Amino acid sequence: MKRTLLWSKVLLAGSLTLGLAACSSGANGTAKSDYPEKAITVVAPSGAGGGWDLTARSFTKILGETKLVDQTMTVENKPGGGGAVFMAEYASQDKKNDYKLFVNSPPILVNNLKEEGNSPFGYKDTTPLAQLTKDYGAVAVKADSKYNTLKEVLADLKKNPKSLTVAGGSAPGSMDHLVAILPAYKAGIDPKAIKYVAYDGGGEAVASLLGGNSDVIATDVSSLGEYLKSGKIKLLAVESPERLSGDFKDVPTLKEQGIDAEFVIWRGVFGPKEMAPDAKKYWQQKLKKLSESKEWKAELERNRWEADYKDSKEFTSFLKEQETQITDMLKSLGMEKK
Repeated sequence: MKRTLLWSKVLLAGSLTLGLAACSSGANGTAKSDYPEKAITVVAPSGAGGGWDLTARSFTKILGETKLVDQTMTVENKPGGGGAVFMAEYASQDKKNDYKLFVNSPPILVNNLKEEGNSPFGYKDTTPLAQLTKDYGAVAVKADSKYNTLKEVLADLKKNPKSLTVAGGSAPGSMDHLVAILPAYKAGIDPKAIKYVAYDGGGEAVASLLGGNSDVIATDVSSLGEYLKSGKIKLLAVESPERLSGDFKDVPTLKEQGIDAEFVIWRGVFGPKEMAPDAKKYWQQKLKKLSESKEWKAELERNRWEADYKDSKEFTSFLKEQETQITDMLKSLGMEKK
């Protein structure tokens, strides 16, 4: 009898200990997460100076300055194929790496949906964490170019589509290429006939324009702001629904020039496909707080970006819609994946 009572006391004590341990470990008995326990890498899948690079450096800087994230955050550039080279590596080698995030925009969809240079990997091979900003496509020429309007460029392209070299910061069939050929296509010019040269990022594409290696550049408007302000380029059109403010207030939209089209460039943050739930929750909370901070709002203004925050669920739904829209656009250009 005594032995039975002794074992009952031992079992009761053990149960109390386990119960207290569960309570101290976190709500609902789940262990409190220690993520992140080491430095975090954020990849810009392009060269320096373009939209991805600027976005990655901006949001990591603000997260650090505001102490929203205590761990060190470093930005790594991995150019190649308009982001396709990085995606192949990330989807196969880093699908469980919660310490490597990346920035992307429409190319994550376009590269997966186009026919030429198709990537087998897309947003479904990731965990979309948040959309942070939106931007718009734009067409520009060097300051001393003979062209002063988009209509003049299109007129020469109609005569001879190969007469001009158009530069962009992404692979053929990818985002900058679509930005470039959209007005031409709407003007009745065969998009496939246009001489498009791809560079690894908007920074390299601008360098080609300023160096005289291309006649026209198509890229995101925000990355052209400093060149416009310094008088190095002329912006011929912005692919927004209405005119932008600030430095871009005098730049006409496509619609103002008789072309019924627009091209929105969103930018967001992604994690690995098999991201741990605690890591995903951590970034959802941190990126939401970032979007609400006065420091981030000031950074948006500095970079001429528009805020357009979507959480993980909203962002994923938006990407599904975008997939349909981009597929339709590629079909109309005869560039969709067969």
